[in-house]
Amino acid sequence: MTTMKCLSIDLDGTLLNSKQEITEESVKALTELQERGHCVILNTGRAYADVIKLPAVQNMEVPIFCINGSVLYSASREVLYEATLPVSVYKEMFTILKDLGVGILVYTNYGGFPSTLPPLHGKSKEELNILFQEFNYDEILEKEQLKIYKVIALVHPEQQERVEEIKTALAGKFPISMASSFPNNVEITSNEAHKGKALLRYQQMMNLSFEDIIAFGDGGNDLAQFEVASTSVAMGNAPLHVQQKANLITKTNDEDGFAYAVRHLLQLIHTDKEQLVF
Repeated sequence: MTTMKCLSIDLDGTLLNSKQEITEESVKALTELQERGHCVILNTGRAYADVIKLPAVQNMEVPIFCINGSVLYSASREVLYEATLPVSVYKEMFTILKDLGVGILVYTNYGGFPSTLPPLHGKSKEELNILFQEFNYDEILEKEQLKIYKVIALVHPEQQERVEEIKTALAGKFPISMASSFPNNVEITSNEAHKGKALLRYQQMMNLSFEDIIAFGDGGNDLAQFEVASTSVAMGNAPLHVQQKANLITKTNDEDGFAYAVRHLLQLIHTDKEQLVF
């Protein structure tokens, strides 16, 4: 059994800066970590298609855990595990969410309907309302061998108080996990899909022994990986409730907070002071 340190890293708001880029500093840190024999894992709420669009990821050979631990890909991009929501559960939840009048995104083996989350950043309230009102959700259920990985209930940023209303409406009724990757959404997956469970599952499947699990994140859905981590690192841009659950708080995602934590707070790789200025 191979023993190593595992670094489990969220993407949006963590490894990605606000321009949706993985900076040169972060790429350099990731490369050095792998060269030192550490296991680097991208652990994200994003669908696989939205992960591999990122140029830096295309050049990396690392495991990718997508949709909050619903689908696990090996470093060679082989599907290792899938956790899905039963269609019957989806139908019941959909009715409840529709009655609440919230935006609904459905992540499936055919892609996201009417979209996945990343392309919606920057859209106006009117554009989002039209998108959700005009989409025919019945089309999804007509697809053959449909797999539903995740449902996102989305409200406008000024309606964040409705997030608790959504969670209360669904709580205790279904075998699901709920988490918020942003303050204005609820991400709903199978109760087997969980960023923390995914790390433990991968360790077992690959016959690995992680002497340390170091988890990096900024959102409510990262608390699941913080639960299983020996060291949890919250970004400087994370909400206060996420920072309070972390062992360490680093700089923001626009200040290369991931690379800063790896070099300075955790000292997993050395700093070349002549080349690196923070």
